[in-house]
Amino acid sequence: MAAMEKLAGNFFLVGLMGAGKTTVGRALARRTGKTFYDSDQEIEARTGVRVATIFDIEGELRFRNREACVIRDLAQQRDIVLATGGGAVMREENRKVLVSHGTVIYLRAAIDDLLARTQHDKNRPLLQIADPRAKLESLFNERDPLYREIADIIIDTTQQNVNLLVARLFDQLLASPHHPKETD
Repeated sequence: MAAMEKLAGNFFLVGLMGAGKTTVGRALARRTGKTFYDSDQEIEARTGVRVATIFDIEGELRFRNREACVIRDLAQQRDIVLATGGGAVMREENRKVLVSHGTVIYLRAAIDDLLARTQHDKNRPLLQIADPRAKLESLFNERDPLYREIADIIIDTTQQNVNLLVARLFDQLLASPHHPKETD
């Protein structure tokens, strides 16, 4: 096997919940030798409280304030892969931070896939409702234009094998003219 190729810069994954940001992010970080972060997990580590609990107690607005601080802090680091929360793009400040500090990768999936991947996850506060499909469709319609606005790369994760998807993504990153390979 060839030596690990290290690509310069940060990679930020955006997309709806269930698109595969954490799974793909971990695999991409391993493939590129970068440090992986998940903004929701970082919020939980800093507060000692689950995201769902923060939503329940403080509400979505206060959660989004915490999320913006975490994204701003992490984006300052070098050579990271960051899986952002699905709603992070709703704030213009987050979009600006992501665009200015790395390569933004939009992981896009069909609503049926998103629903299948999230239906049994009780840690998705926005989906703990009577009609999660309608909520996912609404979130997709609201957020897809914002994901597209900031994305350097858009990759479809619908019914994809993670290893093949990461290999395809890696090839796209290698081919990207503004992300040269690092040299030692």
